[in-house]
Amino acid sequence: MNIAVLSGKGGTGKTTVAVNLAAILKANYVDCDVEEPNGFIFLKPRNIRSQDVKVLNPVIDKAKCTLCGECVKACQFNALFNTKKEILVFEKLCHSCEACRIACGSGALSFQERKIGVIEEGEGDGLKCYRGILDIGEPMAVPVIRQLLKNVPEGFNLLDCSPGTSCNAVSSLRYAQGAILVTEPSAFGLHDLKMAVKLVREFSLPFGVVINKWDESGYLLEVYLWQENIKVLGRLPQARKAAEEYSKGRLLKDLPLYQAGFTALAEEVKEVFLCS
Repeated sequence: MNIAVLSGKGGTGKTTVAVNLAAILKANYVDCDVEEPNGFIFLKPRNIRSQDVKVLNPVIDKAKCTLCGECVKACQFNALFNTKKEILVFEKLCHSCEACRIACGSGALSFQERKIGVIEEGEGDGLKCYRGILDIGEPMAVPVIRQLLKNVPEGFNLLDCSPGTSCNAVSSLRYAQGAILVTEPSAFGLHDLKMAVKLVREFSLPFGVVINKWDESGYLLEVYLWQENIKVLGRLPQARKAAEEYSKGRLLKDLPLYQAGFTALAEEVKEVFLCS
């Protein structure tokens, strides 16, 4: 079973929740935030193996190209441009759909592979860890996320998704059977949580909410969750010690202030997602 851990905005503690739950539940950890994957900092996997992620980009054979421009018309992503002297290829705009190849009547188009990132996997303290890393300067994370999630093992997998509700998060949710939404008791947290709730409901996924940095000021958030009949899986307190430990790359599950909260959260997650 794949359970997505996501948030409407960055900075809510999504990765904190994901890595600590993975450690407690001995679940496979999959870092889908390929633009900024940092879960390995906390889980510290060993014996890391890597595999390149490649996409296909068009190559124009100038000897065969008639400059008819049909390939340019077929491209929905503006990755090709006809200068009337040659066809320019903007490879980072290409989605590898190969519509241009179909449209080309002179057989001037072929495709070649181009590396855009890597997939890494390793083991640490009884769990398997996976992550995708998008190369610097590459604009499209989705191909890396897709390759990462096509190869996750069977069993209980926690998918640490990209923050927000963009196509990166949507790509991860396509592989999920449930979701944990991490939020904070602030106006921004509530605003962006509503977008995340709408997203998982469109996927018809069972889900619950974790309130991180909880304090009594979050009554508006609590009212919203009650009105929407959304299950609260757990509440984790705000504490300076958590920020200090996080900055050192340490898990919070063994801190006295957080031990009971994460243990109770793990039990709720098992009951909601694994026993249903």
